[in-house]
Amino acid sequence: MYKNLLVATDGSKLSDKAVAHAIGLARAVGATITAFYAAPDYPMPAYADGIVYEPVSRKEYAKLAAQDADKILSKVVAKAKAAGVACKTAFEIANTPWEAILTAAKRNKVDAIVMASHGPRGLSAVLLGSETQKVLTHTKLPVLVVR
Repeated sequence: MYKNLLVATDGSKLSDKAVAHAIGLARAVGATITAFYAAPDYPMPAYADGIVYEPVSRKEYAKLAAQDADKILSKVVAKAKAAGVACKTAFEIANTPWEAILTAAKRNKVDAIVMASHGPRGLSAVLLGSETQKVLTHTKLPVLVVR
């Protein structure tokens, strides 16, 4: 049925539930998982009185994002290993996480996507539409949404 599942995670408690479901499903059907993290896009520089203020360079931001991704994804790998499920990881710095999730799903040739019902964005997710809703709208793959 499923051979490779993509589980999207941001390290939150709710996405940890999605990870647990993905690992359980993968173990039950003998699938592998690909844990994916979409890091927020590089913050726009601030302009004040003709001076450009960049808190960190793009190169430094990419390094920090990779460290965050490693921290989040290594927990998924450890949980999968403990359950006897093969797991690989991927991450991308993305302005639109839902597109990054779909790109990762295609790149890794997954059969289904597992993700949380909503992220930590609160009111902005209600106003702009959730990443989960956008994934559901734009993919033909089965999507397991975890609440």
